[in-house]
Amino acid sequence: MSGIMNSMLSALHLGGKKEDHDAPSHIPTDEEVKELRESYEKAGQDQVLSYWDDLKPEEKGRLYSQLYPIDPEHINKIADKAINPPKEEAEQQKPELDQLPESVTTSTIDSEQGDIQKWYESGVDLIAENKVAVVLMAGGQGTRLGSSAPKGCYDIGLPSKKSLFQLQAERIWRLQHLANKAHGKDDAVVPWYIMTSGPTRKPTQQFFEEHKYFGLDRNNVIFFEQGVLPCITMEGKILLESKGRVAVAPDGNGGLYQALIGSGCVQDMEKRGIKHIHAYCVDNCLVRVADPAFIGFSAEKDVDIATKVVRKRNAKESVGLILQKNGKPDVVEYSEISEALAEAKDTKDSNLLKFRAANIVNHYYSFRFLQSIPDWAHKLPHHVAKKKIPSVDLKTGEQVKPEKPNGIKLEQFVFDCFPFLPMDKFACMEVKREDEFSPLKNAPGTGEDDPGTSRKDVMQQGKRFLEEAGSTVISEGDDTGVEVSPLISYGGEGLDFLHGREIKAPAVIEKED
Repeated sequence: MSGIMNSMLSALHLGGKKEDHDAPSHIPTDEEVKELRESYEKAGQDQVLSYWDDLKPEEKGRLYSQLYPIDPEHINKIADKAINPPKEEAEQQKPELDQLPESVTTSTIDSEQGDIQKWYESGVDLIAENKVAVVLMAGGQGTRLGSSAPKGCYDIGLPSKKSLFQLQAERIWRLQHLANKAHGKDDAVVPWYIMTSGPTRKPTQQFFEEHKYFGLDRNNVIFFEQGVLPCITMEGKILLESKGRVAVAPDGNGGLYQALIGSGCVQDMEKRGIKHIHAYCVDNCLVRVADPAFIGFSAEKDVDIATKVVRKRNAKESVGLILQKNGKPDVVEYSEISEALAEAKDTKDSNLLKFRAANIVNHYYSFRFLQSIPDWAHKLPHHVAKKKIPSVDLKTGEQVKPEKPNGIKLEQFVFDCFPFLPMDKFACMEVKREDEFSPLKNAPGTGEDDPGTSRKDVMQQGKRFLEEAGSTVISEGDDTGVEVSPLISYGGEGLDFLHGREIKAPAVIEKED
C-alpha cells in the first residue's frame, strides 16, 4: 500500500481503525480500488471485496474508507499467532507461580494508619501541584443491563438518581476542592481522559454536555476512542458484517495504550506536566478516582505500574489473580490455576488464601511509562474470544445471525504489559472490597454484581461513613443505607457536622445543613 496508508496506520491501533459511522466516505478512483484489491488478494483476504460490484457508489466509498487503513498482512500475522500459539509457548513447562514479594505490596486493611495518612497527604500534594490525571475505560454499553446507552450513563437506583459518570465526576470535583483547601489555592486540576468506543463516543459526549460536565471544566474532560480490529473466522479470514461493511469489534481494554498515544492524550499530559495517572473501569460504583493514598504510595515507591486488589472471597471465586509468574508481575486467570493452588493457604496466616489478590482493573501508571508505549506496545499479545458474529454467508450472500460461535474477536488485555517490568518497578495495594469495589456486570435482579448490589454497596458505605463520624443511622425494614454525595465527602471526611445526629434511612446527604 502507499506511504499515505503507512502513515495512517502509525496513528491507528495495530491494523484496526476508529469507527466513525457519520464520517463522509471517500469515493475511490479506479486506480485506488485496484491498489486496494491487490493488497487484499496478496494477503488472501480478498473475500472482503466479494460484493464490490453490487454496491452503490456511496456504499463503495464507505467500504473503501473502512478497508483502506487496515493492513491485511498484519491481521494475518496477529490472527495466526493468536489462533496457533508458537509451540514453545504451548509446550513450555508449567509456570512457576508465587505471591508477589512483600517489598512491593501493602494493604490498607492491616497497614499502619500513619503510613496510609502519609501517602494520602502526599497524594493530595501531587493533586494540588496538578501532576495527577485520571484515565477512564468507558467503551462498554449497558447491553446486559437492558440499555443501549453507554454503561457510565446508567442509573443504579440511588435516591439521587446519579449515574456512574456523575458519581465519578463528583469525586474528581471533591478531590480538587480538598487539594485547593489544603494548599490555600483555587486552581487544582485533575484532567479526566475518557476512552469510549465507536458506538459510545457520541452518546457519552452528549450525556456530559446535557449535564454540564457535572460541574467540571469541560476543557479538562478529554474524550478519545479505542481502536477496533476486524472480526475473523476460526481460520483467520476477515468477516463481512454486510456486503458493504467489515465486521469489527473493539480491541479490548489493552487497546488503551495505543489509543492514548494515537489520540494525543499522552502528549496532552506532557503539556500539562502530569506525572502520575490513575486508570480504572467505568462499571465500579465505589471506585476512588485518583485516590490520593494510592497515588502517594505509588509515587513513594517510584514504580511504573501499581495495581489495587481486593481479597478473593473464596477459593472458587472467578477472578483473575495478581501474582508473581516466573519472577515477573503478572495476572493469571481463574481458569488457568489448579484447584490445589486456588485452595492453598498463606504460610504466614492459615486463615488467608495464598493467592488472594483479585484483579479489579484499577491501576497506577507513571507518566514515563506511558511515554514508552511506542517501545513495547507491538509486543502485547492478542487473545482469542470466540463469539456469535452476524456476518455474510459468502455462498449465498445472505446475512446470518449464528446460534453458536462462528468467529473470533481479537482482544488485548490491559495487564499484558505487567511482565515487561522488573519487579522493583511494580507495586500492589490491597484495599477493602466493601469500600472500593462493586462492579456492575449483570442484569437487574441477578443478585450479584447487578444494579441492586451496586446501589446497596454505595448506601452501606454511606452508612459506615456517618457512623464513623458519630451519627446514628435509624433503619426501618431492609433499606438500611444512606447515600452520601461525593461533593461533600470523598472517603468519609467532612462529615463532622453530622456528629451526634440521628439519620433515618434511606436518606441522601447532599450538603451541610
